[in-house]
Amino acid sequence: MHIAIAGNIGAGKTTLTSLLAKHFKWEPQFEEVITNPYLDDFYTKMERWSFNLQIYFLNTRFKQISAIRESGKSVIQDRTIYEDAFIFAPNLHDMGLMTGRDFENYKSLFDLMESFVAPPDLLIYLRSSIPNLVKQIHKRGRSYENGISIDYLNRLNERYEDWIKGYDKGKLLIFDVDDLDFVDKPEDLGSIVNRIDAELNGLF
Repeated sequence: MHIAIAGNIGAGKTTLTSLLAKHFKWEPQFEEVITNPYLDDFYTKMERWSFNLQIYFLNTRFKQISAIRESGKSVIQDRTIYEDAFIFAPNLHDMGLMTGRDFENYKSLFDLMESFVAPPDLLIYLRSSIPNLVKQIHKRGRSYENGISIDYLNRLNERYEDWIKGYDKGKLLIFDVDDLDFVDKPEDLGSIVNRIDAELNGLF
């Protein structure tokens, strides 16, 4: 089984991935942040490194999905390959931070990769307001994220909402994380677990 968690920067994907992996005994697959060779450069000079960063994410995510399907294990994945292609890359292109030539090259590669992978059995989307995202980003204190602008986060949020409205690749659960504290409130984590159980097992 393949479960994936989607959401904007600072929405709580990694934390919830860890908590659900522990509860359900799923194997977690995390986004490569510490070992990513482009993140620092990207946030310093987005227009120079946007294509490199997106290709890196596309490659690592494709390898993750291939490994998930081959393993036969139940895996929960922190962020999906679709977010790169439908949210981050087109946003960079629209902002003038990725050239049209690079974007078309990126899209062509994604289309080819998508034909070889299956979507997750369940997608969990973490919806968050901008103030909550900013609070969480500051709280975790990653130096390379200091330069993220409100405008950039807002653009991403709008694209996430548009993508989720049209998502038709499989089962989908949406959680409004502004109203949840799944770290310090066991009852909030419990409500998430119950909804996932119901969705996966057909309970009502």
